[in-house]
Amino acid sequence: MRVNQQRLRSDIESNAEFGAVPTDEGRGRTVLTGSEADRRAREFFCERLRDAGLSITIDEVGNIVGRWEPESADPDAAPVATGSHLDSVPEGGIFDGPLGVYAALESVRAMQDAGVEPVRPVEVVNFTEEEGQRFGGGLIGSAVAVGELGVAEALDIEDADGIPLGDALADIGYRGDGRVDAADWDAWIELHIEQSERLEDAAVPAGVVTSIVGLSRCAVEITGEADHAGSTLMDDRSDALAAASEFVLDVERATNERGEVSETAVGTVGKLEVSPNAPNVIAGKVDLTVDVRDVAYDSIEYVIDEAEASLDRIEAERPVETALSHPWDRKPVEMSERCRAALHDAGADADLETLDLHSGAGHDTMHVAAVTDAALLFAPSRDGISHNPREWTDWTDCADATRVLAGALADLATE
Repeated sequence: MRVNQQRLRSDIESNAEFGAVPTDEGRGRTVLTGSEADRRAREFFCERLRDAGLSITIDEVGNIVGRWEPESADPDAAPVATGSHLDSVPEGGIFDGPLGVYAALESVRAMQDAGVEPVRPVEVVNFTEEEGQRFGGGLIGSAVAVGELGVAEALDIEDADGIPLGDALADIGYRGDGRVDAADWDAWIELHIEQSERLEDAAVPAGVVTSIVGLSRCAVEITGEADHAGSTLMDDRSDALAAASEFVLDVERATNERGEVSETAVGTVGKLEVSPNAPNVIAGKVDLTVDVRDVAYDSIEYVIDEAEASLDRIEAERPVETALSHPWDRKPVEMSERCRAALHDAGADADLETLDLHSGAGHDTMHVAAVTDAALLFAPSRDGISHNPREWTDWTDCADATRVLAGALADLATE
């Protein structure tokens, strides 16, 4: 099979025009779910699916599925599915998500051009609201597809302006019928940019993910007392920000300690809201988040336990009150040996080296793996940059990774 690099590039560059944002360097886009840019991106994708002879279904939460069902395929056989997402973060890059969607379509076209006769249908998927920038915490379309989130519950999720997801999808004409059921798939493979530098450093064109890290996210409140920065003596202060600073360093220390056991353990305090956030007022309250990830779940538990112990110590030593909630906890997800073997074999057949590595980000695959055999394939990211207009994957690398994807899909679809 031959992948048409120019055709793949044209699709991705055309998609980059939807929600394009001005930038001094690179190419940026903002495509929020239910926006005009989202509508245009979806319409273009559906046009390309039809051009390739695929039938299209759209479910109630806006997941789009293009189905290739040639005469050789048993229409009742469980399909092999592939794809990713078209939404973006604000001022994101042009590859995160769209590479996986259009590499999936290009894989089907490559199989068609090569005369591959699959015994199973092949489905190309665009999941709704992977990034979670407008509705919920992300991965909504795949959560519904695996039954983790109900359709009605998903449609009721509101954005910051109180607009429900269902209304936003209806407004752009992409609230369909029924529900995509990922459990009906024989297998799933997602191609995504790596968003790290391991493939680039190793000069390897494709990475086969062994496992996706577990992820726990905590919300922490530290409450002190706002007071005058000039007239309140240091011994009389109940400074929430000073207490929060100790906590941040404790999270870093605990994660570094765990890193001696598991080098993939990471912990991040990435969001702080300081109140009243004035230069001449002692901080009265700080709300912050803790994000902990690793391929070993006991590492996550260790860091969270240490975070809770840190808050207990801070309360005992400082005149502040603390609270920690734990709304999001996902265990590590192992990828399918069958699908991983298909990717490695496809790389060997194409004379392209493949490298085993873990994923530090979630992606829709972490949901799909709960209900069927699933794999995640990475293409190199220049300097590891992502969620940024400078995000870049060379077009040759895009095509090479797509060749690996296409070969694996052909293998799985002809089993």
